[in-house]
Amino acid sequence: MQQKSPKLFPALALLVLIALAAFAVSPSKQPTPPQPATQEAAQEQTPTTPAAPQAPTRIFAADDFSNLAPDAPDVPVYDRHTLAERRAQGLVTALPDIAPYRTGKTVYLTFDDGPDGKNTPAVLDILHEAGVHATFYVTGAQAEAHPDVLQRIYAEGHAIGNHSYDHRYEKLYPDVNGFLAEMERTDEVIHAILGVRPLILRAPGGTIGHFTSAYAPAIRASGYVEHDWNVSSADAAPGHPVAQDFIDNINYETDQAAAARMAIILMHSSEGHEETVKALPAIIQILKDKGYAFGVVTPMTPQPW
Repeated sequence: MQQKSPKLFPALALLVLIALAAFAVSPSKQPTPPQPATQEAAQEQTPTTPAAPQAPTRIFAADDFSNLAPDAPDVPVYDRHTLAERRAQGLVTALPDIAPYRTGKTVYLTFDDGPDGKNTPAVLDILHEAGVHATFYVTGAQAEAHPDVLQRIYAEGHAIGNHSYDHRYEKLYPDVNGFLAEMERTDEVIHAILGVRPLILRAPGGTIGHFTSAYAPAIRASGYVEHDWNVSSADAAPGHPVAQDFIDNINYETDQAAAARMAIILMHSSEGHEETVKALPAIIQILKDKGYAFGVVTPMTPQPW
């Protein structure tokens, strides 16, 4: 009897031939790297370099002061030369006639008597959080004691003004020569720390009752502009006023006609002025709500009267 071949063999052979052909023509596959499951995951895997902080804008006075013209009321102005250097190099020391800014509704926060190691840094923290700049009228003695805080004021784009060496009236107000000697001494201290000197100053206690007719021309001849204030927080008043008093004072005074277009506000950031620090966030918010822009005092800032 003749034996028959199993029918499975041709079918299996055909399958083997098809598999071999597919293997021969398929490209070699490489391992696929794991992919992030989401866009957020992809961003997390991509290293990013944080942007460098933008350097503050400043104006440095020309040797002849010719660039002191109204431009930007929120940009501090400094001189790279001390008065002694200007005299030694035969440079101009007297300021020319300077036209003041003509801006919209502007407020200038000013802080006297610092820097100290506690309240001034706290004020700087609040200003940074609020995104506004201010003007710090510093004494030479305090600048020597806290050079790091003075450097921070400068680095963060605030304006620095001269407020005498140690705030002692008996050295400032017998005559203008004593006053200027105190200011020049403080300039030297500031310049040694920062490499610049201010062109703005504030007379301790203000000019009223202290200045004679000799002061204004002598100050201008030495390259300074003095600014008092037209709004006071009264944070140096007797009787230990508290933060709410300062808030109420500034809220009321900035509603008056004298401050309708421009307000220079007197405050203090030295030791003992913790209540000023407490009041400052509310003060800034009130001024923002009233539509003020924030400027820093420069030689081109209008006088407050």
